[in-house]
Amino acid sequence: MTNPSPWRATVLTLFPEMFPGPLGVSLAGRALASGLWEIEARDIRASATDRHRSVDDTPAGGGPGMVLRADVLAAAIDAAEIAPERPRLLMSPRGRPLTQARVTELAQGPGPLIICGRFEGIDQRVIDARGLEEVSIGDYVLSGGEIAALALIDACVRLLPGVMGKEASGTEESFSDGLLEYPQYTRPQLFEGAPIPEVLTSGDHAKVAAWRRVQSEALTAARRPDLWAQIPAKAPNRTGRQKTPKNKTDG
Repeated sequence: MTNPSPWRATVLTLFPEMFPGPLGVSLAGRALASGLWEIEARDIRASATDRHRSVDDTPAGGGPGMVLRADVLAAAIDAAEIAPERPRLLMSPRGRPLTQARVTELAQGPGPLIICGRFEGIDQRVIDARGLEEVSIGDYVLSGGEIAALALIDACVRLLPGVMGKEASGTEESFSDGLLEYPQYTRPQLFEGAPIPEVLTSGDHAKVAAWRRVQSEALTAARRPDLWAQIPAKAPNRTGRQKTPKNKTDG
């Protein structure tokens, strides 16, 4: 019986030397070295057909900048020979926001093909013809999709079995249940006059859990009302408390 294939990220980019980059160190790097996941960075220019290896042209209708050509990018996608079950993602500021729920889905699958755009974007026809899912990591514009791809891959890799030291690390954090994570503390007991909240050193696990839930709800309501509005008032992870969080030293 053969072992299942590891989770794999295939990246199409004009700068393959940017990978694995920071994914080659820390948790992701150790997991990469041990074979828990794989990454393949493919150069889009390898699919160019002219002697200058051109990949872009001026935008139809006029305007500044350049646009990645549909024929070159489509050839690069086809050359990657991605299995049908693998998602085809395009990092784009106009895409749907990347959520922890979508990251979890991607981590549970075989791994995506990720296309990193440059210039003014890519020809819409290749997006339509190859069924690309546009994904955004925030409401801002980067020089290209590579940094966004690194962020997406990192978010997925840390959820793969065996990557994090404790499984609970992936379930008790921001967005895992629709809420922001509660404040964290560690030694020293007293830092510049501020103590660790007394409840966290009480040894009462029920009280600690309740305190953390209240803090998570309060932080979410105060900082991310968009997330808070999505949690039904009677849901198990919403107690209805929407007050601004207490001072972190309050118990």
